[in-house]
Amino acid sequence: MRQSSPDQNTPHPRVLGDTGIPVGDITVGTSGLGRDTAPGSVEEQTAVGHARAFLTGPFPVVDTSNEYAGGRSEAVLGIARAEVADEPAARIATKVDRDPETGRFDRDRVLRSYEESLARLGLDRVEVLHLHDPYSVTFSEATAPGGALAGLRELKEAGAVDAIGIAAGPIALMTAYVETDLFDVVLSHNRFTLVDQSAAPLFAAARSRGMGVFNAAPFGAGILAHGAREGASYGYRPAPPELIDWVARAEHVCAAHAVPLRAVALHFSLRSPLVDSTIVGVSSTERLRQLVELRDTEIPEGIWAELEALGPAPTTIDDPEDIG
Repeated sequence: MRQSSPDQNTPHPRVLGDTGIPVGDITVGTSGLGRDTAPGSVEEQTAVGHARAFLTGPFPVVDTSNEYAGGRSEAVLGIARAEVADEPAARIATKVDRDPETGRFDRDRVLRSYEESLARLGLDRVEVLHLHDPYSVTFSEATAPGGALAGLRELKEAGAVDAIGIAAGPIALMTAYVETDLFDVVLSHNRFTLVDQSAAPLFAAARSRGMGVFNAAPFGAGILAHGAREGASYGYRPAPPELIDWVARAEHVCAAHAVPLRAVALHFSLRSPLVDSTIVGVSSTERLRQLVELRDTEIPEGIWAELEALGPAPTTIDDPEDIG
């Protein structure tokens, strides 16, 4: 593996669209942090140790959500943040989520969700707050008076957050939210990778509006990190034989250039002018170290044309066109 001389304290700074908010080329994702841990347990302390590494590591933003790990992701980050209070630490971005019991996702739920997040994190505010997976309500409901978007706008207008974002999957739905011209940031997952570039028009539309762009899950939540093997998945679904075959051919291209597929998959997102920061889920301090190594791997320029010559990959993503 050919590498540059890595400086783990260099965050490769960028700015999130026209918001003026600084980000790194990579943002640490924490969807699994603290999962199945009990307050005060040994397992919680292990998770807090990982969170400390995330907060004091080379990447300046950590991404979480009200619902991640049933709220434990934010809780663990809050404990870790208190422990590193006197050290330079990454900033935290979070997301508001529907009520876990009722599915309610209106203005009042947005405000309550944000209060819950701040209490867990031990913060007075965050810079970036996303509307997360608004699937329990229709687009019309979310954008109506008293809907979820009204709550987000209220928080921004009050100065409680600096930027509001939309974070979800289906492209038609995401595009509808972007076209309201009320959001500052967009976050999409599994749809801008070596395998699936369906988010490219969405990101371009966001760019044209000066919005910031987060691209999450550059490994497709599976196969681009672990390679072509039986039982592989892409976008949380089993990978069909045709996709496994395409990835196997991509692995041969990467091997010919002496670089791992997962490094190339990461750099596909890092090199794109459409993306401000790439969100990568990290589960441990060892995974954080590996991520730095992948970030600092030099990718030969010729590899991109060879991968393109393989033709489009048979993605598993099949987004609905109906936005509700």
